[in-house]
Amino acid sequence: MKIEQIYTGCLAQGAYYISSNGEAAIVDPLRETAPYLARLQKDGVQLKYIFETHFHADFVSGHVDLAKATGATIVYGPGAEAAFDIISAADGAEFKVGDITIKVLHTPGHTLESTTYLLRDETGKDHCIFSGDTLFLGDVGRPDLAQKAAHMTQEELAGLLYDSLVNKIIPLADDVIVYPAHGAGSACGKNMMNETVDTLGNQKKINYALNQPDKASFVKAVTDGLLPPPAYFGYNVAMNKKGNPPFEAILQQGTTDLTADQFEAAADITGALIIDTRSNTEFYKGFIPQSINIGLDGDFAPWVGTLLANVDMPLLLLTDKGRETEAVTRLSRVGFDRITGYLEGGFEAWLAAGKQADVVNRISAAQMAETFVPGKDKVIDVRKESEYAAAHVEEAYNKPLAFINDWIKDLDRNEHFFMHCAGGYRSMIAASILQARGYRNFTEIAGGFSAISETSIPKTDFICQSKLMKF
Repeated sequence: MKIEQIYTGCLAQGAYYISSNGEAAIVDPLRETAPYLARLQKDGVQLKYIFETHFHADFVSGHVDLAKATGATIVYGPGAEAAFDIISAADGAEFKVGDITIKVLHTPGHTLESTTYLLRDETGKDHCIFSGDTLFLGDVGRPDLAQKAAHMTQEELAGLLYDSLVNKIIPLADDVIVYPAHGAGSACGKNMMNETVDTLGNQKKINYALNQPDKASFVKAVTDGLLPPPAYFGYNVAMNKKGNPPFEAILQQGTTDLTADQFEAAADITGALIIDTRSNTEFYKGFIPQSINIGLDGDFAPWVGTLLANVDMPLLLLTDKGRETEAVTRLSRVGFDRITGYLEGGFEAWLAAGKQADVVNRISAAQMAETFVPGKDKVIDVRKESEYAAAHVEEAYNKPLAFINDWIKDLDRNEHFFMHCAGGYRSMIAASILQARGYRNFTEIAGGFSAISETSIPKTDFICQSKLMKF
């Protein structure tokens, strides 16, 4: 028996490859199928089943493409309905993969069809669970995403989740291994651990949700402090239910190389948004006017989904040389399929063609400290609320990047402000959005709060973020 966790850091997502005696199964595959097909060929095994723990909201699955390529059967839990062939398995149903058995444990709460898959080894012993978004390490799945489809409140769904955990998960042996669908950084939970594998016994000891005294306490704990889900989640659920265009077709179109003139014409004709995926340290020096900077070396795809939301929006890409395939692949994982192409030769080709460029007014934290007047100069901190609460510039305004589409309209175009995040990645995203919408009276700070904390600029005392968590 072989179990491999295939973890994708950008999405904080875990897919799983399982093989035994010539047969294989994959749990919660990502959009691109080539890595899975390569593993199957290398091991000389036949993919028998594709197990989906639920209809995912934060990424687009490769289940349909993978099934077409291998002949494997797609399996969901009870009540699942899709526009393609699936098995909607009954609670307790068992599937053989080589010498092992995978049992369906229906665990609704995150969604109604949410299912945990229990793997029993060659001897029939309970070995591990693929818990999807039912049980994370340090947390459980948020119960607010399926309210509309389920015609239930988040409190009612949280109650279902409590019953699922108490009746299906907690009774399992302590040595059972937990393989969750997500880890720290995912928007599918609020308090996930950095680790991606643990024993159920340890989770019974340390997971706050598994240590609530009763259902009412559990419901309150898991619903308290939930932030609004990213706007692209609903689009991804719909895509996972109806099936999607083949990934290879998306990749072929998205990696079409365009000259500067073709690139400019495509933007004018299609109204495509230009995504500049270079680092913030390069972007601010010069970029195509109206383009948005979301660097590949960060949580690229989730930020695109969170800020743009509408996956039907046409896009054009500017990347560092050789990274266009990576950019298209990561965008397709969150459903952005309308990618017209990329600028061949990058920003240098744009300049060489004599095209107009723009810059961001960025200074160092030390330069900020030289002129900053406490109590007079305005500061906007685009970090998350918990980061801001831990420590911030005195009297700074907390305006999280995730909600820029809401707070941008309240800005006074005539009032100057300094803007920062933790290190520069998020504040440059914000700066590019602001300038694309006509806001220019601001100064962005290189190095963010990490650099500001080393200056004399007045700051609040530091409080450990873990102490700020609300349960």
